[in-house]
Amino acid sequence: MTIAFLSDIHGNYEALKAVLAVIDERNVNKIACAGDIVGYYPQINECCAELRDRHAVCVMGNHDWYLVSGGFCPRSRSVNDCLVYQRKIISQENLAWLSSHPVQARVADVHMVHGGWADPIDEYLKPTAEYFAQVIGKTFLSGHTHYTTVQRFGDKLYCNPGSVGQPRDGDPRAAYVVYDFPTQTVE
Repeated sequence: MTIAFLSDIHGNYEALKAVLAVIDERNVNKIACAGDIVGYYPQINECCAELRDRHAVCVMGNHDWYLVSGGFCPRSRSVNDCLVYQRKIISQENLAWLSSHPVQARVADVHMVHGGWADPIDEYLKPTAEYFAQVIGKTFLSGHTHYTTVQRFGDKLYCNPGSVGQPRDGDPRAAYVVYDFPTQTVE
């Protein structure tokens, strides 16, 4: 089974379409999203509909949580301005779909959250061997930082697919990973 993992789309439908076009050319069996489908960019309904139509497995990101809970971001006025607008335009169907996302999920052997395992929605994870020694499991994936990384800590594998909609790693291209189960290879 081959799984494409996405994260941090943030309503950037053009970037999502570009990533999905590449994924469609590959032998991918499933799509999973580590949260933050909404936030920043205005095409949140299109992004939600696309992932819904593809039966993507999704977890709740902090921006998703702000939108569905009626809350706001304690760190950013611009995020809050976006939330006010997005609450006006999101369809009820997409709001219900976003609300249904758990804070963590398992996809094949991968334990997926948005932030980290101490705070699945909003932890800015700095992966270390000591951190993952405390977490039960072998294969982990989270988003939130917008930085792509794949690291091994003994027999444990950690991956962050980076950001589809708002890369912050100095590379403007949308990022994602393809994971092959059961070989545990990441591309």
